Amino acid sequence: MNRLRAATEFLPKYRHLISLLQVEYDIEPCHAIELADNGCIDNRRISLDMPFGGYLIYGVAHQHSGGSDSALYRETRDSITPLTILWAAVAMFGAVTVITVTARYRFKRDEEDGYEAVGRKMESYNQGWLLLVAILVTLSLPYSQAFRGNEKKIKTAVFQSPKFVLGPGEVENKFYYNIDFPSGHIGLKNFNAEVIDEAGNPVPLLETYLHHWVAVRYHVRKGINISAFSDHAKLNKSNYISGRNSGVCQGTLLPQYFGLGSESRHTTMRIPDPYGIPVGNPAEIPSGFEEQWMLNVHAINTRGVEDTLGCVECRCEMYNITVDEDGKPLRPDYRGGVSCCYNGTRCKVKQGFQDARRAFYLRYTVKWVDMNSFVLPIKVYILDITDTWKRAGNSTEINADHHCKMEYEIEPCDATRLANDGCIDNRRIRLEPFSGYIIYAVAHQHPGALGSALYREDGQLLCSSIPRYGKGEGPGDEAGSVVEMTSCHLPPGTVEISKGETLIFESNYSRISRHSGVMGLFYVLVVDKLPKPMHNRHSVVGTQDTTTLLAILWAVVPMIGLVAAIAVAINYRYKSEKGDGYEAIRYECAK
Repeated sequence: MNRLRAATEFLPKYRHLISLLQVEYDIEPCHAIELADNGCIDNRRISLDMPFGGYLIYGVAHQHSGGSDSALYRETRDSITPLTILWAAVAMFGAVTVITVTARYRFKRDEEDGYEAVGRKMESYNQGWLLLVAILVTLSLPYSQAFRGNEKKIKTAVFQSPKFVLGPGEVENKFYYNIDFPSGHIGLKNFNAEVIDEAGNPVPLLETYLHHWVAVRYHVRKGINISAFSDHAKLNKSNYISGRNSGVCQGTLLPQYFGLGSESRHTTMRIPDPYGIPVGNPAEIPSGFEEQWMLNVHAINTRGVEDTLGCVECRCEMYNITVDEDGKPLRPDYRGGVSCCYNGTRCKVKQGFQDARRAFYLRYTVKWVDMNSFVLPIKVYILDITDTWKRAGNSTEINADHHCKMEYEIEPCDATRLANDGCIDNRRIRLEPFSGYIIYAVAHQHPGALGSALYREDGQLLCSSIPRYGKGEGPGDEAGSVVEMTSCHLPPGTVEISKGETLIFESNYSRISRHSGVMGLFYVLVVDKLPKPMHNRHSVVGTQDTTTLLAILWAVVPMIGLVAAIAVAINYRYKSEKGDGYEAIRYECAK
């Protein structure tokens, strides 16, 4: 009844506020510079008074595509701050002073001379300041080392690929070796990219479509310059060792650590502390070699083309291509894909259309931390919906019996199918890709995509990644293009995959019209270890660092012990000095 009465009183009081609630709001796209500075996160906060009290037992947020997280806080949160430490130090100093004065007064009553009192007063005064310094030093250790010992400063750098020049309909698909990249043994936290013009302005996908970009590390013999090569297949294997992620496709297919496409501007990745993707480890670099990075940029200039979708899907008839880049005839059933839009090809342009060739760059932003014992390693896996994996007995090879094709065709459906199942191309595969804890996952799909998901064999959803299509013309909101794939950021330890566990990977596309050269990839970041409690005495809720009760206890208990030890020491010293030290001072003064 009390709560009902409170609610009844609350509604009339705040009716004018309720009438102002908008329920919905818009998120404006950010610039690439903001992406480097603050991760392009729209963070909103409100303060409100709760209408009645009680015990909170459940809470859940409701967000739409693009939502990353939501949180509820008290207005005052317990946290260990320098001000907290100062107050604790003052309190402890006060306690020690009281103990000291009490002990001095107690022994003063037993003395016959004022010299002893003066001597003890001065010594007590000096000891008090020494104790204050000791307490401040002691308090500074757990704060700076225990609480913040594993917080790593994230470094950020922005680079540009070599310049590439495109005219209407032309294609860029080169491999740039020895690109600018952070050096040393580091843990990567993020890598993102976008196409810009010579003035540094983001270029809309409706002008230059970013089919994909990928970043791959490799080892090259010192003194060998391979930056001029555009085809990695022609490199001398004795001087070049291709690196790759942890799996799962065969050979060197899909070896990248990072890679996206048209969705690059809005697809987010936040690797939580204390994790990082380890690269540049000297122990893993062969003797006489050095580690470098390669960037593959596949961009299609769509100015003035006859069929924009046909060009970005690399349909062979739009490029008038019958042989691949090596001059080998294409399969009769191959209608479209990267084999028809390789470097130097050109998509059909409307008759009479002319425009100047323009220069472009791929601007990429890298975030990292320096590797040490506090940074735990992450493994990168890429699942491919075209994989025809079969269990290979007792084999533990990451590529055992995997056969990824990377691309596939979507056939259009008829009117009957449209009425029955909505004309959806649903593909599912079963595989045993890895074991460990999933902390991040996101899909990569092309126009026509409806989303992708990863399940346990019992049907439990682990992650769903849904495309968002643009509605306008500006960079990041291009109509008809996939401008974002929602991603899953999973708290470490919440989703564990056991060794040998079978997962189900699903990719969905619309079949209302034909689609060529589509992809169904799933990037998954996995960790083998969870942080040890002694290495992480504070918890992270959403993006806010809050100190837990355990952390406070770690600070309070040593302080209490310190004060107790000081009190005992003072008491013991005065007792021991009563019959000797100060007696000698009194005797000398009497003479």
